[in-house]
Order: sequence, then structure tokens, then C-alpha cells
Amino acid sequence: MECLIFKRIHKIVRRASSRKAHEESRTVYVGHRHPPGKEDELEGKFPDNTVVSSKYTLWNFVPKNLFEQFRRIANFYFLCIAVIQLSINSPVSPLTSLAPLIFVVTVTAIKQGYEDWLRHRADRLVNQTLVRVIRGSKIDRIKSQDIRVGDIVMVKSNEEFPCDLVMLSSSNKEGHCHITTANLDGETNLKVHECLPETQKYQTTESLNTLLAFIECQNPTPNLYKFIGKMTLYRNATENTTCSLGPVNLLLKGARLKNTDFIFGCAVYTGFETKLTLNLRLTSNKFSTVERSMNKFLLFFLILLVIEVSVATGLKYFYIRDPVLGVSWYLSSKLNINVREVFSDFLAFLVLFNYIIPISLYVTIEMVKFFGVMFLAWDGELYDENSNECAKCNSSDLNEELGQVQYLFTDKTGTLTENDMIFRHCSISGVKYTEHGGMLCKVAESFRSAPEPVLRYLGPIEDFLLVLTVCNTVQVYVKNLSNGFTAEICNNSEEANPEYHASSPDEKAFVEACYRFGVILHGFVEDNCVVTFQKKKKKLKRLHVLEFDSNRKCMSVIVKTEDGRILLLCKGAESALLSKCVSGPVDVTLQHINDYAMEGLRTMVIAHRELSEEEFQIFDKKIKIARTEMTDRENKVSKVINEIERNLTLLGATGVEDKLQDGVCETLAALRAAGIKVWVLTGDKGETAVNISYSSGHFQRGMVLVKLLHQESSSGCLRELVNIKNIIEREPMSSYALVVDGHSLAFALHHHIDIFYEICRQCTAVLCCRMSPLQKAEIVKFIKLEPEAPITAAIGDGANDVSMIQEAHVGLGIMGKEGRQAVRCSDFAFARFRFLQRILLVHGHYYYIRVSTLVQYFFYKNIAFITPQVYYAFFNAFSAQ
Repeated sequence: MECLIFKRIHKIVRRASSRKAHEESRTVYVGHRHPPGKEDELEGKFPDNTVVSSKYTLWNFVPKNLFEQFRRIANFYFLCIAVIQLSINSPVSPLTSLAPLIFVVTVTAIKQGYEDWLRHRADRLVNQTLVRVIRGSKIDRIKSQDIRVGDIVMVKSNEEFPCDLVMLSSSNKEGHCHITTANLDGETNLKVHECLPETQKYQTTESLNTLLAFIECQNPTPNLYKFIGKMTLYRNATENTTCSLGPVNLLLKGARLKNTDFIFGCAVYTGFETKLTLNLRLTSNKFSTVERSMNKFLLFFLILLVIEVSVATGLKYFYIRDPVLGVSWYLSSKLNINVREVFSDFLAFLVLFNYIIPISLYVTIEMVKFFGVMFLAWDGELYDENSNECAKCNSSDLNEELGQVQYLFTDKTGTLTENDMIFRHCSISGVKYTEHGGMLCKVAESFRSAPEPVLRYLGPIEDFLLVLTVCNTVQVYVKNLSNGFTAEICNNSEEANPEYHASSPDEKAFVEACYRFGVILHGFVEDNCVVTFQKKKKKLKRLHVLEFDSNRKCMSVIVKTEDGRILLLCKGAESALLSKCVSGPVDVTLQHINDYAMEGLRTMVIAHRELSEEEFQIFDKKIKIARTEMTDRENKVSKVINEIERNLTLLGATGVEDKLQDGVCETLAALRAAGIKVWVLTGDKGETAVNISYSSGHFQRGMVLVKLLHQESSSGCLRELVNIKNIIEREPMSSYALVVDGHSLAFALHHHIDIFYEICRQCTAVLCCRMSPLQKAEIVKFIKLEPEAPITAAIGDGANDVSMIQEAHVGLGIMGKEGRQAVRCSDFAFARFRFLQRILLVHGHYYYIRVSTLVQYFFYKNIAFITPQVYYAFFNAFSAQ
């Protein structure tokens, strides 16, 4: 009996968990064909592929626009005044309120209607683009808006993907395709995506009509780099195969097919559920300080208006009751005082004095802001020739906010620096090496001696260079002289001068440095690759690529050599890899890492491990199971990877230089002179970040450096904060620079926020290192919500900066090499950090002066306009004439 109850409970729990998993995922039938056993199942209801960025339609424009306009206090106020004038024996014509109100509402409606018409036109252009979709046994050309989830879509070279597709097959025999995602993340390099080996053979309409499969994948998310799914393929009614799907199998709407004749893909996300559309909704509404102040001014003048009207109404009846003045002979001798009469007189005075509230203020400010942003785009000094980019404004509502910034939060890599990596030094087996004259050279013990070139790569040096060459996602291309196109290098190519394309600039720097050292990567074909070591070829087969950390802290690949050895090759941050190393010169390498960091170089640890056939088979089975999970897949995959990434042998470390952008030092000095406090927020290690802070002028020589680092408890963090506060209080005239890491910051923000804020206020410059994207946003919010409520600005160029850009009062995006998510989500965007000086101190200053003067003028004008009417009431016995 107990066993039966247990089984029933277990069955209920399993059904509940299955139902929950179903709610978090969707099932897509490829080509709308149901496999055996699923003929009776209905397809899910998904949106069509219509793109809608417009706000209004022809039928709802008038009511919806009027509703939005009359949500404004000033417009609603004047509407009420107009209704009052029509309802009573008004002393002035109702047209005096209706005419300006109609004008303001009409002008605003025309402006918003024109902008929405432009959006409709752009939507129509996209929605009516013809695309190729398999219908029955042929390819039909249909409008993009008619694509449905489950359709099999054909895309040819240089065409954009009309929706998010799971790749089924490609003209490339290896099942690969090359795409550019510049419209999504700004990266112009080519990326490789691939289909499942099981579906690559379906390359014609006839064969695709025989494909019986369904896809289970997660419901839409805005994360461009995350996709979890699996495909089940049926050979017959009883035999099927399940394969995992990941980001490499997903082709996103907005990306463009390159260097590939065609691909076939199954639509999984359409319309507003595509990742591109979901990312376009990231920007939140922000309001400027001037606009918030205007609401306070309007409330003040509204109270003033009520007081004036009440006093005038009261004095009228005071005069009427006066025995000397009394009621004039030409007026009715009968004095009737009742609530209706008093209220009527109150409304009459309200009509007379109502112009103390400026009706045209909002529309005038909108026009000033709208035309004001043009000055930003027209400014030739904000144009960057290298990228051919002008400054642009995504939100004209915040123009004047640029002139009030008190705190600037900036990213380091790609914002202060170029994000263009150059290989400088490396440490191999505890020995320092450097690049000199395009050769790998051993660093001499004496500074006066020249570096000693390494002529032969043996042992640890060969292993080290192998990891740098193979452990990456670099694609190799060569110019085809016959037709000028760029083609992928095959594994037997002898062509010279290959071109390396990588999504990560440090990976490209590694492979290019190896090429200069005589170690040439010829590219991967069907996971087979050839690496030339000083004219000696090595053939490798890539078995697995293990890269699941979104912050790229660690990456590993598993390869098989010609002699049957299975190698695990790893590279990553020292915080992620050193703890996994059980052999090798850990202490010496760590010292070299610190030396490189003091030079301002970005560091990375290199390690490897040889696997037995049994270990690999166990891992291979576990990773395949984990990669097909639909719930909590990332954690399960990460757990399996951590099991294999252990007992590593440390090979060494690298030091890569990321140069400062031009004009960074001058810009930071100017901002400091203007009274703007600058905080640098970075994910780099402390030593590297401190060195960059000194070289950029963020930290100046003579500043007292105080550090809050490596705190492991709340009490320890408090003791260190008290010590820092005492140091500052003993020498209050000194200039202080604070360095804090992400781990210590967690204790400071959650348990000791008051003392931490007091310390930050006393510091001239603050550097936060080892920061996560969420912590960047927390820091901005921490300063925003303090009692002084300072105006904050945040600037960055990568997707990891989006959270702090949106959290700040003003978000600034750099059109850099880490992508365009920061630019899309920012309020203002430009190409170089040095432009910030002119944007804040020139354009921001003028924006603020224009708008603040305009607002003050309008309120002054209306007071000057209505005050004579108030005075006149004393001379007409407050008769509301």
C-alpha cells in the first residue's frame, strides 16, 4: 500500500515538473509535419513575423494621442479651463483658452504622427520583403510578415535572416555557414555557425520534405548569446535520435549570411519574439531634472493661482458688504449670496488668472530639444574618421542633463582603452619571454643584454604555443587572387599571409603572435586542423569546445593528436585556473602575472592535461547528456566541465597590451577640473586596473592610495573601512584614491553602506575592479539614491555595461569593438572617449542654459502677463471683468 502511494505521488510530481518544463519551453514541428505518434498534437500558437515598431494605427491615432497628451498636467489644466469657460458666463471668450490649446495639441499630434508614419514606412519595408519558404515540394516567395514558426526558410548569400532560425543544412559540405552580426552587436568579424551533422544531408526541397523532426527550445529571451534546445529526428515510427542545440545552431534575425551560397533553417522565434526585437525594448524611460523641476514649478504656480482666485473672490464679497461702498446703484440692489454664486465668481476669477500657467511651455521645450540634438550630429569635432561615425542621440529628452553631470562611471576596456590587443610578454615554465623583432625571445637577466631568440620549440614551449594556437574560436581566411573573394583556408593550404577573424581581440592577438613566431594555424575543416610548427605539420582533431562562461573567464578545448593522445587545453583568468592546477611553477608564474599587471597588461593563464581514453569516454557521455537537458542546462554542463577541468599542469601566462585611446588623459583632467568625479568600473584584476588608472591620469602622482581588497567577512570589511576613514580624517587636506574589488564591495554595499559612502565622498577618484555587470549597476544606484541625489552618467562600449548605462541618469555608449548593445541602450552615443569632454562641457552646458533660460522666461512672461489683471481687480471692485 505504501509503495503504491509513493508511486502515485512520484507520478504526480513528475507530471507537475513536466508541465513546468513545458511552460518554460516550446515545441516546434519542422515544416509543420508531425512525427509518428504525435499526429494528434496541436501546434502552439505563436505570433506571425510582422514587425511593429509604430505606436499608432489609423483608427486609434486620435483617441490614443489625445489621451497621452492630456495626461500632461498643463494640457489637462487648460482643457478644464476651456470647459469652465463654456459652462459659465465667462468674462473672456472661450477661444482664448481653446485656440492655444488646440494649436499646441495639433502641433504635437502632427509631430508625433509624422514620426510614427516614418516608423510605419520602415515596418512596411521590412514586412513586405520577399523571402523563400518551402511550401509542399517547391520554394515559394512570400512576404516576411507571413512566416510562421515551423516554416523551413531558405536564405542566400548576403541576405539577412528574416527571423530566428535553427540551421538545418548549408551549401558548405561541413555544415558550416559564415555570418556577420554587425546589426546585432556591432562586431564586423565573420562568425561561424553550424547545423547538426544529422540534418546536413537535407539540402534540397525533396529531401527536406522527408525530414520528420521536432524542436524543443526555451521560450524567447533577449540574451543574444544564449539558446537552449534539442532536436528529435525520426528515421521511422520507432527509431529516433535526440541532439542538443546551442547558440552555434541559431541564426538570429538581423544577422547576414556571408561566404555561403545558401542555408535552410526552421523558424523558431518570429515577430516580436525574436532576440533582436526583444533587445530593442531594453531602454527604460528617463526624465530630466529640468522636467521634474517644471512639475514642481507648475504645482507652485497652481497653488499661487488658487490663492489669488480665493483672495479675489473673498474681497469681492467684502466690498459688497461694506456699508460705504456697498453695491453700486447701477447694479441690482438685491444681494444674493449663495454657494452657486460664490462658486461661479470663483470660476470667473480662475478664468481671468489662469494664464499664470504657461500652456505652450511643453511644446516649445520639445521643439527646442528636437532641433537641439541636431547640433550634436552636425558637430564636426565629434566625427571620427576611422570608424566614419558621428555622434547620435537616442533620447532628446535628456539634452540638458548632460550639463549637470556630477558623477561619471566609466568602463575601462574599449572605453578608456582601444580594445586592440598586442601580444607583449609571456611566462613559460617559470621563465619570462617577450616578443622582439617578431620572434619569441627569452628575457635576459641583465637589462643591458639583448633578448635571446628561441630557435627551436620543444617541450613546455611547444605545449604553450599549441594552446595559444588551438584553444580559441578564431577563423582563418586567405584572399583568393583569382576573384578577390575571401575564402576559408583548408587544412592542406600552403597559402601565406592568412587573415585571422575572432570575436575576442585577445584571441586574435595570440594567434597572430604565434604566426609571427612560425606557428601557423591553417583553420578547422570538419573539426580537423593542421598547425605548422616551424615548417613541421601537426594534425589535430577537435573533439569538444568547452566555453560556457558568459564573462569568458575560462575556455577549454579537447583535441586528439596524430599519435592518439587526447589533450585538454585551457586558458583563462588566474582566478579561474590557478586553483585547478596541481603541478607547474604556480608561485613563480603568479609573480610574473603580477609583474605584467603592474605594466598595465591584461593577463591570462595557460594550462593543459592529458586524458586517458576512459576518462574522455566518460566525460563525452556526461557532456552529451547535460547538453540535451532543457531545465537548468547551464549549471549541469558547468558541473560536468568542472569535473574534467582539474588536475591541470600549469604551462605559463601571457601579458597582452591594450593601448589607451587618444585624448583620455586630457579628457579626464578637464572633467576633474569641472568638478565631475570619475569612477572607473572594470572586470580586470586590481594591479592592471591601478596601472591603467595612473597612466590615464585617473589616479595622479601624489594621491594617497587606500585599498579595500580581498575582504572575506562583513566584520573584516568594517574594520578596514574604519581604518580607511581614520586615515582620511587624520590628513583631511590630502587627495585620496580608493581601490575596491567586487568581493569586498558586496559587504560594503549590503552591510556598511553609510561609512562606505562617507569614504567615497572624501576620495577624489575611485576604482572598482573585478566587477560583475550587476555590481556596476549597483554602484551607480548606490550613488543615485544618496541624500544629495547627484546627477550620474555612465559610459561603456560592451554588453556588460548595459545595466549601468540604463541605471544612470544619462547613458553614454561608445561605438567600439565589443558590440553595439551599449550604443542601442544608451541615450547618447559617439565613437571616442575624448569626445566626452566636448559633449559634457560644451553641448551639455549650452543645452542646460537654453532650456533653463527658456523655462524661467516662460514663467516670468506669464506672471508679467497676468499680474496687471490681478491689480486691475482692485479698481473694478473685484467684479471679475
